[in-house]
Amino acid sequence: MTAPRDTVVDAPPGSAVVYVCVTCRRADEPESEPRPGALLADATISAAEDTGVVVRRVQCLANCTRGPSAAIRCNGSWAYIFGGLDVAHAGALIDGAKLLAGAADGLMPWRGRPEPLKRGLIARVPPLDFTDTEAKETE
Repeated sequence: MTAPRDTVVDAPPGSAVVYVCVTCRRADEPESEPRPGALLADATISAAEDTGVVVRRVQCLANCTRGPSAAIRCNGSWAYIFGGLDVAHAGALIDGAKLLAGAADGLMPWRGRPEPLKRGLIARVPPLDFTDTEAKETE
């Protein structure tokens, strides 16, 4: 049996996953290695130790003009994409992931959200099974 498409595979139930773009750099930065996104991924992995938050490296989140970028999601919740991050924001990503994992409504609360995740919000994306009774669907 395969997992539903919006299920985070290999994540403990009730935990969040942080996806960090390792190819990210700011547009005005020269090509260099390691990329700022890779450094952010390393710092986020370290910050996640013993928290239950899973961190995964990804090649591109297509947010190049506002990188470095990361996304946070957990099963059944909205996914959040953040940009303008740096190594100093690794702890904020973990704190945001824990907030999202504890949100009964699947929405990361604004209150208590770390400041970099308020300023750096790019988008939130509904889960696959989302329905809004106020919006009209088009198919």
